[in-house]
Amino acid sequence: MGKYIAKRILGLLPVLLGITLLVFALLQLIPGDPATILSGERATPEQVAALREQLGLDRPLPIQYFVFLLKLISFDFGTSIISGIPIADEIRNRWPATFELSLAAMLVALILGIPAGIFAAVRKHSWLDNLLMSGSLIGVSLPVYWLGLLLIYLFAVNLQILPPSGRISVAATFNFQPITGFYVLDSLLKLDIILLKDVLSHLILPALTLGTIPLAIIARITRSAMLETLSQDYIRTARAKGVPQHSVIWQHALKNAFLPIATTIGLQFGSLLGGAILTETIFSWPGIGFWIYEGILARDYPVVQGGVVFVSIAFVLINLLVDLSYVFFDPRIEYE
Repeated sequence: MGKYIAKRILGLLPVLLGITLLVFALLQLIPGDPATILSGERATPEQVAALREQLGLDRPLPIQYFVFLLKLISFDFGTSIISGIPIADEIRNRWPATFELSLAAMLVALILGIPAGIFAAVRKHSWLDNLLMSGSLIGVSLPVYWLGLLLIYLFAVNLQILPPSGRISVAATFNFQPITGFYVLDSLLKLDIILLKDVLSHLILPALTLGTIPLAIIARITRSAMLETLSQDYIRTARAKGVPQHSVIWQHALKNAFLPIATTIGLQFGSLLGGAILTETIFSWPGIGFWIYEGILARDYPVVQGGVVFVSIAFVLINLLVDLSYVFFDPRIEYE
């Protein structure tokens, strides 16, 4: 197992290297100059040139990229050009918000998606199957930014039962001191029911928005995997022996159909960590995605580079964990 893990990690290094090169190259194509933006409109060309030299932007691009890689090797993501805050500190402060939102969105997708896929497979070609699969197709097709604005308009503006943005209300921030950075967990640790309700109310709309696409994908993959499993001989044998229908579905079929579902869950969760930019921007959620979006607008190279590399590392590690989890779902799998 250890040899296999080491081999997989070494195989991920070229992928991460390619990501850093791609991000660095794409940032150079964005119009504008960070030194000019930081200096202001009234700065003289000499002041802008001096700032470019101070930031290292006057060096050739290969040298800038090489310096960036050397810092990454020592786990130094650099410092924000605009705020002057180390990238590692920003990631440490914003990562819990993105992880909490992604986890909530994935819970929504799992709680609704897996049962929907199972019911659609059991009732194959019925009106329920057609309804659920049509709903999943609509869920995949809905733009995240449109759905988020629609939910805000419906539940925050018209009904006024949920907050439109933010992670916590302004009034609650005065007496709230985070412990772990995960607000739901912190409110539970503090045994503060009022704070927990406030945090959950801010989490509902962005979690529903972000979880729509993985919900639809998980439902369709679950249906496909269950249909293949339900057609196997051992399922027919179990039914012939008089095994109850719920045991056949939930204990026999679902257990053996879970490998492709687990793969989908891992891929979707990794995508949520890096694909929450639109959702976090719409709901002003102070996470990694919103931070990267602000860095792009400000031409803050270290922010975008550090944020994207961090999300990429998280994505590939999650997929590695999913790969290693196969042995728990199917004991026949062995890693050499």
